[in-house]
Amino acid sequence: MKRAFLAAALLGASFSAHAVAPGGPGCGWGNLIFEGKSGAPVHLLATIVNGTSGNATFGMTSGTNGCDTSGALTYSGESLLSMNGVLEEVAQDMATGEGEALTALSVSMGISTEDRTHFNGLMHDHFAAIFPHQDVSAAEVMQNITAVMQQDQKLAKYV
Repeated sequence: MKRAFLAAALLGASFSAHAVAPGGPGCGWGNLIFEGKSGAPVHLLATIVNGTSGNATFGMTSGTNGCDTSGALTYSGESLLSMNGVLEEVAQDMATGEGEALTALSVSMGISTEDRTHFNGLMHDHFAAIFPHQDVSAAEVMQNITAVMQQDQKLAKYV
């Protein structure tokens, strides 16, 4: 059950991720075809056109189709930690230094497989700093994790 919940949480996080215009605001034929239109159905159709034809990927690698990869991507969705129940499971896993929720967190943060054991140990060692009080918010926890990782020579590259 725990694995199914974490898989659903990660899948939900990936669907709610909003990168600001990967490849640029007018990248791909889908954007060309539906230019000026708005709403979820039109965005979905533009994404399907770009994804099934591969033209946005081609445009990003070749600099054509209105694509430009020089801008920074941004994310305006919710953190994986703020999803219902995930913060508590991460806290339990950090307290023990291992577990599926902690692994899911490290994967979502892009931590490579070879650094995950170190990540788990570091999170366990700094549990009190990451969860300084009982009603800590997901945003505070993420800030605390980032602060701990920035001070670690091996994990600083991930933040």
